Amino acid sequence: MREYETTFVLAPTLSEEEVEETVTSFTGVAEEKGAKVVNVDNWGKRRLAFPVKKHDDGFYVVLTLQQETVEAVTELERRFKVNDSVIRFLSVRVDEELKTAETSRLRRKPRSKESAENPDSKAEADEPVS
Repeated sequence: MREYETTFVLAPTLSEEEVEETVTSFTGVAEEKGAKVVNVDNWGKRRLAFPVKKHDDGFYVVLTLQQETVEAVTELERRFKVNDSVIRFLSVRVDEELKTAETSRLRRKPRSKESAENPDSKAEADEPVS
């Protein structure tokens, strides 16, 4: 099961009710496409790092989704692009980072106790004895 985090910023001109309606409609779209909405994290109105579409503030929302395919994320991004109240969005596949970390952990060879204590022991062992 793949896990995605989709963060989007809504225009500050919306009311609290409009923000809730918009978030509900986006979660409904994700569920229609077969995704399981794990978490909806509404951060509220925050200051943007830089002006976006002439706005200095925005309502931040983070959706955490689980789905086998990328259909729900693709559909959400399409709707974000056509919705004027969404001023910025970003979707990230989270489980990919966990998979990479696990792979690198498995590839890493455990160091033997002797080589950890004396790193020059291998070099001394390879030299011919006269």
